[in-house]
Amino acid sequence: MRLVLLGPPGAGKGTQAQILVEAYGIPQLSTGDMLRAAIAAKTPLGLEAKAIVDRGDLVSDVIVSGIISDRMDEPDCAQGFILDGFPRTIAQADTLTHMLDRKGLHLNGVIEITADADVLVERIINRARESGGARADDNEEVLRKRLAVYAEQTAPLVNYYAERGLLRTVDGMKPVEEVTAAIQQALQ
Repeated sequence: MRLVLLGPPGAGKGTQAQILVEAYGIPQLSTGDMLRAAIAAKTPLGLEAKAIVDRGDLVSDVIVSGIISDRMDEPDCAQGFILDGFPRTIAQADTLTHMLDRKGLHLNGVIEITADADVLVERIINRARESGGARADDNEEVLRKRLAVYAEQTAPLVNYYAERGLLRTVDGMKPVEEVTAAIQQALQ
């Protein structure tokens, strides 16, 4: 099973990805996690990415696509994977399609998790409080910029994948268990 999770920052993609990892035994390929690991390790890529992420901007397609392509080739991805945070733009979606074609693979589905922006701001503020501000991007100003970037650059993917018959939409404002059930039903 090869899936893409779409939704604005804070919509619960990471939470649902972890549940899907357990349910399907496939890894979550989170560009955010991969980039945060590079930032924590203070690699050259990580330092470059940190400045970009701290501004609330998106890391370049070249960097992200390379990370994803290499990761898909790892043995634990042989049975599938869950993409969380990629693609974020139509250009990245086209790149992903071509990347999968070259590997002889295809997507099984795209799950869009919808959520209200004001509730997302509250969620992120609470996450920052609970984690002691462990993530630099967990603040209201950066989140609002990320929401605007999402609306402008990533939201068009909803139509892109709907036109290809891959999109399934679930309400991310419901309790976690209900969102999980809706995703599992959408994947049947």
